[in-house]
Amino acid sequence: MTSQSSHARAQAPEDAKAHLRASVRKARAHRSIRRNEELAEALRDQVLQLPSVDNAQCVSVYASRPHEPGTLPLISALHDRGVRVLIPCLGDGLQRGWGEYNGADDLIERAPGRPPEPSGNFLPSEALEQADVVVVPALAVDLVGTRLGQGGGWYDRALTYARPDAPVVALTFTSEFHSDGTVLPREPHDRPVNAVITPQGITSLPA
Repeated sequence: MTSQSSHARAQAPEDAKAHLRASVRKARAHRSIRRNEELAEALRDQVLQLPSVDNAQCVSVYASRPHEPGTLPLISALHDRGVRVLIPCLGDGLQRGWGEYNGADDLIERAPGRPPEPSGNFLPSEALEQADVVVVPALAVDLVGTRLGQGGGWYDRALTYARPDAPVVALTFTSEFHSDGTVLPREPHDRPVNAVITPQGITSLPA
């Protein structure tokens, strides 16, 4: 993806991001369901090695959609440990909020194309202040902590409620982590992440 990223840097940030998103989504679509499930288990094992997660009483984790870095094994493992898990929810008018995970059968898809959400009470945006670690999705991440999201800005807005001492950890596939020093386009509203986790390992970042 280095040549694609170089081309993206010559564009305006918004256009560069759109170009990169299309490239990553196309590559993800070719990965099989079985392979995604295997990688989700590897991601779970990596995340559970983080000392901040090991000591956490509450963790926010996104509920993955098909082709995203899978999180259901991680969510289940945290829940089995007795950790409170907060999952993003969309309220009326795309209101940002959270729901508490109470088991796999509790997750439902409220609308086509939307991530699964807990069926319980809708918690306000401020509930993220309770999370000791925040696990976020990423289409790509670079070595300075820039995260390429889906484009809606949901997490950039939601993360304003994260505690300063709560690390923000991005999950991505190995080929989507720009460990070669390639810089992703970043805009002023983009919130950097503190670490990136791929199925192969953990990298702390200078966010």
